[in-house]
Amino acid sequence: MVLKVYVSGMSGNKEVKKRQQRVLMILDSKNIKYDTVDITEPGKESEKELMQNKSTSSGGTVSDPEPRHPLPPQLFNDEEYCGDYDAFDMANEIDTLEVFLKLATADTTAISTAQIELKQENGESKKEEAEAEEKKPEEEKAEGGDGDVKDEAADKAENQDKDGEDKDKTEGEDEAAEENTEEKKLTATATTAASVKTPTSLDSQSELLLDSERAAAAH
Repeated sequence: MVLKVYVSGMSGNKEVKKRQQRVLMILDSKNIKYDTVDITEPGKESEKELMQNKSTSSGGTVSDPEPRHPLPPQLFNDEEYCGDYDAFDMANEIDTLEVFLKLATADTTAISTAQIELKQENGESKKEEAEAEEKKPEEEKAEGGDGDVKDEAADKAENQDKDGEDKDKTEGEDEAAEENTEEKKLTATATTAASVKTPTSLDSQSELLLDSERAAAAH
């Protein structure tokens, strides 16, 4: 089986030329043997008709998205159609190029479309899981921050309660001290009055005694 790459050596479309060069470069880098078929060369009319009739992909470009005839490069394995440039490039990206070119047996190296889609879905799922893991520490940190704020508020309220109790206790002690001072003052006043009153009583007794003595002497 011979791999054939249909190209156009006289195409005025720059994108077509770049695509042809890229396909040939990739095949050369992977050491894949192929034959180049230039559909613009004299005597290649039958090859050109075969390419246009059997190509199921148009090979459209940005400048010509819907061409009248399929644009090269188009790839065939003998007369069996493989695909256009876009299909070739995708197969190269997902490492199924040999299967795409029908150079490898499907039972050993082929990867079905379903398997490729599953692989892509798994990749997206892993990406979402990684993003979720990155967000989780931030959420935990935010929750921890709220807890710290709550703890600080509780500590502050407790300290305020203690300050209120200490203040009430201090005021009670001050009032008790003031009461004791008042009692001491009253006691001291009473003692002084008693002291003053006692000498007065003694003086009165002395005077009565002197009067008695004087009366006796008169008699």
